[in-house]
Amino acid sequence: MLPILYQDEHLVAIHKPSGLLVHRSELDRHETRFAVQLLRDQIGRHVYPAHRLDRGTSGILLFALDRATARALGGQFERQEVAKTYLAVVRGHPPEAGRIDHALSRHRDAAEFTGEASSEQAQPALTDFRRLVTCELPHQVDRYPTSRYALVELTPHTGRRHQLRRHLKHIAHPIIGDATFGKGRHNRLFQQLFECHRMLLACVRMGIVHPHQGQPLILQAPLEGEFLAVLESLGWRDAWTRPDHHPSPGVLPAGSSRP
Repeated sequence: MLPILYQDEHLVAIHKPSGLLVHRSELDRHETRFAVQLLRDQIGRHVYPAHRLDRGTSGILLFALDRATARALGGQFERQEVAKTYLAVVRGHPPEAGRIDHALSRHRDAAEFTGEASSEQAQPALTDFRRLVTCELPHQVDRYPTSRYALVELTPHTGRRHQLRRHLKHIAHPIIGDATFGKGRHNRLFQQLFECHRMLLACVRMGIVHPHQGQPLILQAPLEGEFLAVLESLGWRDAWTRPDHHPSPGVLPAGSSRP
């Protein structure tokens, strides 16, 4: 059963686990479990995903229960009116807060169709971040005798494909567990130390305007499973809810000599 975070006659939001696809993909033909299918069978109604989460990302996944609501929600996402908050564990110690303003070219899957109308031009992409807490583990992975990590809160203001993963790679603080844009040696360390085999990225908060009620609707998802176990092992369980972490995002400052 998929955990339902919110449901009314027009909307349903679930907590998608890491590893679950939102819908069928050409690259994952062997998969038989999809969030769309599972939720449809669970509630006995057709569902329309309002957005997407990468397979490895956990957290809030919002669906409409009818086509009109789906169109209204889609408009909010297209106009970048949806407020989304993610948590991620990253390599290194990023600045206390910053803004990543880095255009991204379209990132296609190997099986994705490309036609004459498809554009390769980079599109604007903007992400704010704030560093919540850091640690330094007594394990040598790169050239340093210890390894640094941080928990960061991420606020994307655009919705480019793999935006958060690519933006964090761009500033040399890739997400732990990201097999495509991350660092394999650091991913393996977390597998060995914490038995963590997932990407440490989760959508924990989402704010929309209810398409029918016209009122703000705030959705929240708790951390759980391997993600929560890692935070508990590092003493970070309550770090992202502490009131002392409220620096204002600004222009990304220059990095230190050791990230």
